[in-house]
Amino acid sequence: MSIIVQLTDPHIREPKQLAYGRIDTASYLRAGVASIKALRQRPHAVVITGDLTDFGRATEYAHFKELLSPLDIPVYLLPGNHDDRQTLRDSFPEHTYLGQGPFIQYAVDIGPVRVIAIDTCIAGESGGSLCTERLDWLDAMLQECQDRPVIIAMHHPPFRTLIGHMDAIGLNAGSDLLEAIVSQYKNIERIICGHLHRAIDVRFGGTIASTSPAPAHQVTLDLDDAAASTWMLEPPSFRVHAWDARSRRLVTHLAPIGQFEGPYPFHDNGALID
Repeated sequence: MSIIVQLTDPHIREPKQLAYGRIDTASYLRAGVASIKALRQRPHAVVITGDLTDFGRATEYAHFKELLSPLDIPVYLLPGNHDDRQTLRDSFPEHTYLGQGPFIQYAVDIGPVRVIAIDTCIAGESGGSLCTERLDWLDAMLQECQDRPVIIAMHHPPFRTLIGHMDAIGLNAGSDLLEAIVSQYKNIERIICGHLHRAIDVRFGGTIASTSPAPAHQVTLDLDDAAASTWMLEPPSFRVHAWDARSRRLVTHLAPIGQFEGPYPFHDNGALID
């Protein structure tokens, strides 16, 4: 069994700074890291699907790196619309997979699963896009690994979420072309995304595309097209994607962040506890 944790949208600021004047996102990420380390099965890697920082500043990335330091497993980073590609690369020189060039795109093997990360960001804009260059690269990567399970990781989800103000800054170009590519490959188990700060699952191109909650604030669940752009302190969590070699399927769990009572037994001496 191979286990991949998806964490997303930590929005780290400089030490002691509060996001939106209210949220200490660092303390929430610290709790998220502790919850990952407390998982009963040790993950093989963590994939963080963007908005690593709030403003893409070197001081924020230094703080982010310090918060991640307790993790003793591989961590793979993607940029989000709040990030700066070159500052991210400069801050994590040991993460050579970040490469150079206009986009941060890479493919890595985590056990039998290949994770293909595609860059959806437009510098200086909140919405995303997938141009022909990025999609051609993805198609070439998919052609190389048709004999193994694939997870595509990206920041902006390629589907409408029905949360109006977030769809307005979603993947504004390229989603139809992406779906056409994805539909050609039967070994794509998931498309995992960030950006929405909620758990959302949609059928897409013959597979499942999903977003994950954030370790701190969540986007308010309001499906009115004219809903205000607001957030809430709903329970934080992350996704756990486990490859089951027996059934040859990817099984996904939503794991809450924090400490909770238990575990307690259901049975005593073979009988259900009264």
